[in-house]
Amino acid sequence: MRSMSRLFILCLLLLLGTVTSAWPWRPHGELLRRADTTAAESATTGAAATTESTATGKSSGSSSNSTTSVSINPAAGAGGISMLIPTEGATSYYKIGDFVTLEWNYTSLTISPTAVNVVASCSLNSATYTISSNMTMSPTGKVVWDTKKYQANATVPLLTASYTLIVWDASKALTETASAGYLSAASSYIFGMYSSQPYTPLNGFVCATCSGAFSELERLGMKFTFGMFAITVLSFTWFAGGFGLFST
Repeated sequence: MRSMSRLFILCLLLLLGTVTSAWPWRPHGELLRRADTTAAESATTGAAATTESTATGKSSGSSSNSTTSVSINPAAGAGGISMLIPTEGATSYYKIGDFVTLEWNYTSLTISPTAVNVVASCSLNSATYTISSNMTMSPTGKVVWDTKKYQANATVPLLTASYTLIVWDASKALTETASAGYLSAASSYIFGMYSSQPYTPLNGFVCATCSGAFSELERLGMKFTFGMFAITVLSFTWFAGGFGLFST
């Protein structure tokens, strides 16, 4: 009985030894190739993600901080305007209550403003009338001024007088001196405005400066004329009588 038990145990140990020696055990410290590949792939993926993020940030920063350099000749002077409507050098008169159309081009302008202000300045009452405020900049400027609407709501009414058109950079003060290449407060065009008078029938017209009586100066002039006429007649009569022209 004991011999059978010992034989069974011996067979069992022999079987276990055979199975153990046949199993493909890895050497001590060696990692599975699958684990190595996964780790390497994870490390590579992480590095690639970090590199892409950094490149994007640099690209974005470079784009936002980029500047454009423009060369300006200091001797060129500041920019201005050249009238298209009405034509340059023309003298124009507009009736208060009508639409006034003004159009111009910009000259000697290197740095264009974002927006401009357009006003009409009257030297008679030292007033400035706003035609357009913060108007978007374009190569050709144009405004249509409704003087009837403006006059109806104006605190300072339009007068029969001469006006100067002024166009300047909306981001600057009107009195600020512009640098070379920038738009100055252009004020080269002068135009006139007048108010029409209501119709009055001829039979109801009264001349405020007219009078049926002679003025003092007119009376003195007539006295002088008659006096000179009388002196001339008497002198001629005396001269002719002295030579016997009137003797028979």
